[in-house]
Amino acid sequence: MTSLRCHVRKYKDFLDYCERLIGKPIYDFDKDPDKPFINAAQFKKIVSLLRTKKNIILEGAPGVGKTFLARKIAYQLIGELKDENIEMVQFHQSYSYEDFVQGIRPSEEGGFERKNGIFFDFCSKARRSPDQQFVFIIDEINRGNISKILGELMMLIEADKRKKQYAIKLTYSNEDDERFFVPKNVYLIGCMNTADRSLAIVDYALRRRFRFISIKPEFNEAFINFLEGKGISKENAELVVSKVKAANEVISCIDRGLEIGHSYFCQTEGCEDFSAWWKDICEYELFPYLHEICFDDEDKYELICNKLKF
Repeated sequence: MTSLRCHVRKYKDFLDYCERLIGKPIYDFDKDPDKPFINAAQFKKIVSLLRTKKNIILEGAPGVGKTFLARKIAYQLIGELKDENIEMVQFHQSYSYEDFVQGIRPSEEGGFERKNGIFFDFCSKARRSPDQQFVFIIDEINRGNISKILGELMMLIEADKRKKQYAIKLTYSNEDDERFFVPKNVYLIGCMNTADRSLAIVDYALRRRFRFISIKPEFNEAFINFLEGKGISKENAELVVSKVKAANEVISCIDRGLEIGHSYFCQTEGCEDFSAWWKDICEYELFPYLHEICFDDEDKYELICNKLKF
């Protein structure tokens, strides 16, 4: 089994070498035809913050495109459209340290064996290519028990601890195993919905290790141009913007973190019949969401809904 793993690793290393020779398409936010709606200055500032701190969390209302933005940030940091240098997981209540770092799992032979988690393997891959950048994206980061999932990584992900001298023994490691550390060419991006007030607040120990970046709904000229490119008239695109902005103005009185994001309107299939397309989004997506955030305040619910109706 060990011999087979060595052969697999050598084969992967050979493929990585071939890819470096061939090269990947260069990524440049300014030339991206499918870029996020935020402006270039803000985007490049976020990349700069990630490069310095190595760990950031994008927080914002549902539908502001945090996950989409995270991958674009990763491309910009890497400098290439290199998906093999990007990994993504989604945290949830059942996600564990054993899934993320290392744990004991059933083996194919019927017994139990130690298996490395997805982040452990990702760091091992990054160490084999120290001249490249690697980005690990954690979606819904506040939906898991973060301290429990990270374990010893709470220390190891700090920017100034990304050195072999800080390597430590992991929970399931043997005494003679190589000590683990997070290499300096690994970057973490977390995505967090500010609407999830029922979830545990991120503790201060973890908060200190990340830079938190607020991502707001972007109903701007770039968004209007996007809708026009999908076949929606400029008049109707501007109507979408005006109606959602009016609704968000009321929602912000409840909580700015609950505002309607632009991603609700990026699925443009069927937009040829604009009235039907808009009605479906409102009736089956926005109105149920609004009913949830307004709790038992029916007057406010009706007020916001009327802002969205034609």
